[in-house]
Amino acid sequence: MSISMFDILGPITVGPSSSHTAGAVRLGLACRTILGEEVKKAKITFYGSFADTYRGHGTDKAVIGGLLGFNTDNVKIRESLQLAQFRGMQYEFFTGEEGRYHPNTLAIEASGKNTTISLRGASIGGGQIRIQELNGFPMEAACLMDTLLVVNKDSPGVLANIAITLNVAGYNIANLRLARTKREGDVITVIESDARVDEATIKNLMGVQDVLRVISMPKF
Repeated sequence: MSISMFDILGPITVGPSSSHTAGAVRLGLACRTILGEEVKKAKITFYGSFADTYRGHGTDKAVIGGLLGFNTDNVKIRESLQLAQFRGMQYEFFTGEEGRYHPNTLAIEASGKNTTISLRGASIGGGQIRIQELNGFPMEAACLMDTLLVVNKDSPGVLANIAITLNVAGYNIANLRLARTKREGDVITVIESDARVDEATIKNLMGVQDVLRVISMPKF
């Protein structure tokens, strides 16, 4: 696996910290991407060192900036709390006990006009993130590659049909992981591919029997 200079130095960011700022922006942006609409209300809980320093390190501004759709280098992150209020976003911050979580962990409950999701993730350094839980499903998504989150029924053949659909469209699956909470319930299938999957293929995936939703996550 090749390593770029940005894997070592971290992304271009408004600062002051790649883990406490850039990583938090990306977690907020990932949450907004999964929600699929403008965030109207958000509850953010900080754990570990995030809980101790989120005001001083600007982690609160960073995660709200991500929820507004800003990337790590957007200077508007510095005014994100005021911009969120101007746009009518309601937000609250809480702190929790670290427990078994990574020291730089946060949890977001975000609501739009039509839906609500919950996400827990960690900023692991250099601006890199790990999504660890989505809507109660333990999972792992790093978003270092183009990633699909496929919500599907836990039924025979559905995973094979997802793979066939991607193969027919010419996409190579680099990694694939499943997350489920019970047998014959819903599953989140995390698929990392060597290229970004186009909208036509995503539409075809939505046509696969027992596929409920397909979310395309960009590389962060």
